[in-house]
Formats: sequence, C-alpha cells, structure tokens
Amino acid sequence: MRPTPIPKQLVDDAIRDFGIQDFAKATIREVKSIAAYAEKEAGVEFIKMEMGIPGLPASKIGVEAQIKALQGGIANSYPDIQGNPELKHQASRFVKAFIGVDVNEECCVPTVGSMQGTFASFMLCAQADKKKDTVLFIDPGFPVQKMQLQVQGVKYETFDVYDYRGEKLAPKVESYLTKGNICAIVYSNPNNPAWICLNEEELKSIGELATRYDVIVMEDLAYFAMDFRKSLSVPFQPPYQPTVARYTDNYILMISGSKAFSYAGERIAVVAISDRLFHRHYEALDARYEGLPFGLVFSTRILYALSSGTSHSAQLALAAIMKAAADGTYDFRKEVAVYGERAHKMKEIFCRHGFYVVYDHDLGDPVADGFYFTIGYPGMTSGQLAHELMYYGVSAICLITTGSHQEGLRVCTSFVKDHQYALLEERMAIFEENNPR
Repeated sequence: MRPTPIPKQLVDDAIRDFGIQDFAKATIREVKSIAAYAEKEAGVEFIKMEMGIPGLPASKIGVEAQIKALQGGIANSYPDIQGNPELKHQASRFVKAFIGVDVNEECCVPTVGSMQGTFASFMLCAQADKKKDTVLFIDPGFPVQKMQLQVQGVKYETFDVYDYRGEKLAPKVESYLTKGNICAIVYSNPNNPAWICLNEEELKSIGELATRYDVIVMEDLAYFAMDFRKSLSVPFQPPYQPTVARYTDNYILMISGSKAFSYAGERIAVVAISDRLFHRHYEALDARYEGLPFGLVFSTRILYALSSGTSHSAQLALAAIMKAAADGTYDFRKEVAVYGERAHKMKEIFCRHGFYVVYDHDLGDPVADGFYFTIGYPGMTSGQLAHELMYYGVSAICLITTGSHQEGLRVCTSFVKDHQYALLEERMAIFEENNPR
C-alpha cells in the first residue's frame, strides 16, 4: 500500500469528532467542514467537489447595475412585495426568449434565491387542497428541498428516475398520483446531480398527468439552459429550454440567478407562475387567506411573512442581466461553458483509474458534461468511496443524500482549478493502486 496524501487517522478522527456515524449520509456542510479541517491540519490541498457553489466571477452586467442602484439611494426603503416592475417585465421577456412560453409580468415574482421560492411554493401547494398533503420528488435531486419539507412538517414521496426514463416515466409518476394525496411534483432540469435532462416527450407526459390529476409541477431551473449539447442561448429562437409549461397550466418555474449568472451571493431568483394558476382560487386558500387567489397568497402572504420582499438592488441586477440576455448582447451560456469542459476532463481522469460514471446515459445519448456528474468505483458503497477519497484529499457527497438509489458520489466541477487536474491524476493513480478491482 502506498501512503495516502492525507493521514488516514486524521480523517477518521475528524469524522468521529463530528459525530458522523454513517458517512454515506453526511451532509454537504459536514463533508465541507471535515475537508477544511483535514486540509488545514495536514497542510495538503484538497480537491473540493462537494459544494454546488459557482466558481466563476459574478456577471459584470449585474454587478454594475446593482452598484448603480445602491448609489441611487434605494437601500433605505422596503421593496415592493410583488417585485420591481422592471424585473417583472424583463423576467417575462426572458421566459419568452429562452423558454418559448408566455408568462404575464404580474406572475413573475422575485424571491430571495430559488431556495425561498421552493420553500414558499411547498408551503402553498401543501395548503391548497386539504386532501393533498404530499410532495412527489422525481429524484435524484437537491437534498435541501427535502429539508425544507422536514422543517414545514410536509410529507413527501420519492423515486429514483434511473430506471424510469422515456415511456416508463409516465406510468411511474401516475402510480403515485392515483393515490390522490400528491399536491406537487418536483424535479430539476438539468438534473442535480445526475445532469440528465428530461426531454419534451417526458415533460409532456408529466404535464398531461398534472392536468388530469390536478397537481402542481414545480420545475427547478437552477441550471438554466446549461445542457451544453444544445444551442439554447439564442433569444427568441428554438431550440428552447425544455419545460413542462408547454403542456399544462399547473406549473411554477424556479429561475435562479445563482448558477447561470454566477450571482449566488446576492440571493436572487424569479418564480414564474402560470397565468391561470396565479389567478386560480382554491377553497382551502380562500378560507385561510380572505379569498386571495393562489399567486397573491404566494406573494402578499407567504413571501411577506418570510422576508418582506427581495433586495431592491439584487432585483435590478437580475433585471439588467435578463434584459441583456434577451437583447442578445450577453451570452450567459458562453461564460458558464467552462463547467462542461471541467467535467469532461475530470471524467476522463476518474475513468482512466477504474471509476465509472453512474448516470452515464441520457435516453441513449451520453449524459451531458456540466456543473455536476456522478461517479462510482467497483466493489465500493457510496459511504466507503466518499470516506476513502478523503484520504486522497478529494471531497464529494454521496448520491444517497440526493434521493438516488445508486451507489456513488456527486461531483461538482465549480471549484476545480486548472492546476488540480494534475493533482487529481496523481492521486487517483495512487487510489487505483491501493484499491485494486
């Protein structure tokens, strides 16, 4: 056995001291903390792949617009709970330009990141119909969304989409809807962490089922237009970002500024609700909120209770970014394409040393290279692999925490630096030698 870059005892002691009994279930923050501790104590650089944080500079257009807004003196007043008119206008236009659907300006509501958008949407969907108290996740997905439901005390069901792509998806989804207790369906597209992309046929089947069973679809577009296999950055021209919004009126779209525009720190997003759903009345909501329709309960009750609105300056930053993108003067995809390049290089290194890509195909095509990808190693469970890689100064989270039933890890490309490809190659060569298949 060759010595590992990080002393094994150091890692084992840190995991024990953090009180983690099963490393397969360690959270993102726990893995990050242990990696930071081991890096400091050992004096050895870690290759950090656990956190889904943008590793690129924030959009310059947004930064300049935000500075201008702050210098104009807007920080001394509360923002309108419905959102700044300019952002609402530009968000509606952005949706038309890159998704190809019409959403009224009134129905585009800013939130403090998509995290607040999903929290508020979960709460609202769970209250809309007393018979429907459960959320359905098409997994794998973002682990914190389930934590949000845990905080709210809302039930959820989940299934791993790995074996249910294409024509198998609709029957699987319907098997849950027939129970009559599902209030919302949630998925990300592109998917976190598998980076698979549900196509229009799959989304059509979900939309038709949502209409038939009167269920709301929450489409998480955190990685907007980041399927780098397709040209999705030309405004008002197909191909557009795939969406369920073409096939049902029961939809809520979460459009985040964090990844596509690298604007994560300012916590800004837009929730786009279909016109029909925004103005729809539910008996349970009418009784609870003095007769307000769905969309106004979302903004004037739930968002107001959560934060009294979204930062003025962050709204105007996102408005400027969306305007430039829809005008065709800002190709946001070009700036984030580096994530795909990093994924391609990292996959090659891992696969050369005995690893395999877990979610490797997307309906017959190779899965796209992007912000995330998934890896496994023969003969190792998720927890074993994540623990073992810590000895080599490599940190990642287990797929089990994302709702996946597959053995493996989620790899995030955002923080990998150019000089670390050589480090990864060197360390994985030692890993392969120490862990023969």
